[in-house]
Amino acid sequence: QVQLVESGGGLVRPGDSLTLSCKVSGRIYSLYRLGWYRQAAGKQREVVAETISDGARDYGDFVKGRFTILRDRAKNSVELQMNDLKADAAAVYYCHTERVTYCDDTSEPGDSWGPGTQVTVYS
Repeated sequence: QVQLVESGGGLVRPGDSLTLSCKVSGRIYSLYRLGWYRQAAGKQREVVAETISDGARDYGDFVKGRFTILRDRAKNSVELQMNDLKADAAAVYYCHTERVTYCDDTSEPGDSWGPGTQVTVYS
């Protein structure tokens, strides 16, 4: 079983920077997709940034160069560096992974999620 734990959420003002971290634990051999989603109150969950095992990265359209996703394969962790946060950044940010392969060669093809970390924007 894989477990994801996020950290780093908090209170920010528009224009601030914030870094979120996620650690994935378990007897993991590889993670195909690892990244971040967010869900604001009353809205659907949306992708913020993702990495693929081949090194490719993908960002939500709203990011516009302000965020950077960094993956550490050796530590099975991922960071989301967010700059110039806007008011609409207020949301619960979820760490997400897909298609986990374990050291015993079993796999979990579906999605796994962390409990989320809250980002609140105030002015």
